[in-house]
Amino acid sequence: MHFIIRLIITALAVIAISYWPWHMPGIMADTLTAALEAALVLGVANAIIRPILMALTCPLIILTLGIGTLFINALIFYFGLKWIPGFHVGGFWDAFWAALVVSILSWILSLIIREPQEERRPQQS
Repeated sequence: MHFIIRLIITALAVIAISYWPWHMPGIMADTLTAALEAALVLGVANAIIRPILMALTCPLIILTLGIGTLFINALIFYFGLKWIPGFHVGGFWDAFWAALVVSILSWILSLIIREPQEERRPQQS
């Protein structure tokens, strides 16, 4: 259920950067379907590929005080979405800024759309 909620949040963020009046230059979705496919690709890439890249580049991330994470997000955004038909990614720096905006929007939407917490029961002895 957590993956589906994260996917919906990512889809809303991708749609926002694609269709909002102030949309990112170099980032555009021709159709809503392309934006939803982009969200699905980002969701799967962030669930599978991102942890692997984070583990492999851990020393670099520590050395750059976390800024390396922004470049990992940009690489996933650029290479993951460049090949989706109907979704246009201008270049690496467009992907960098778009990934940053998607991360911020996803964070804000995560605060608004909260996943229901499991009810904790007191343990009986």
